[in-house]
Amino acid sequence: MPVTLHTVDRAAWEADAQAQLDLARIYADAPSERLPASVDDFIDSHLADGQRFLCARFNDRLIGAVALRDDGSAWWLSHFCIRKPTRRRGVGTRLLTLVGQAAQAKNRALRAELSQLQLADQVLLTRLGYRLEQRSGFYELLMLEGRQ
Repeated sequence: MPVTLHTVDRAAWEADAQAQLDLARIYADAPSERLPASVDDFIDSHLADGQRFLCARFNDRLIGAVALRDDGSAWWLSHFCIRKPTRRRGVGTRLLTLVGQAAQAKNRALRAELSQLQLADQVLLTRLGYRLEQRSGFYELLMLEGRQ
C-alpha cells in the first residue's frame, strides 16, 4: 500500500481518535529540541490557530507529519517528523514530495523559517531537487527545473 497525503485540521482531529493517537506518537518520537512544548500542547496550540498538519498515511496509520501554516500565498512548513520505526524507508521523501505537489496545485510557495529547518532537513530537500533560497529570516523552497 502506498504512502498518501492526509490533512489533519481541528475538525479531523476532533472526529478521528486514530489520527489523535497517531499524531501524538509521531511527535513523541521527535527530538525534544524540535518541540516548543509538550506533544499534546504543541498539537493543540497548532490546531487552535486554524492551522493543520500534512501527514504521511500508510496502512490507515499516520507515520509522518509536517506542521503547515497557510498565509494565502505560501505554505510555511515546520516541525517535520517521521515515526522512528519508519525512518530511513523513504517516508520523509515521499511526504515532502506529496507536500510539494499539493502546494504547486494550490499555487502556493513553500517556505520554512531558518530556525525550523535543521541540517538533515536541508540535505533531504536538496536531494529532492529543491533549491533553498535564503531570504530575510526564511528559506524559500524552489523546485529545480525538470524535477517534480
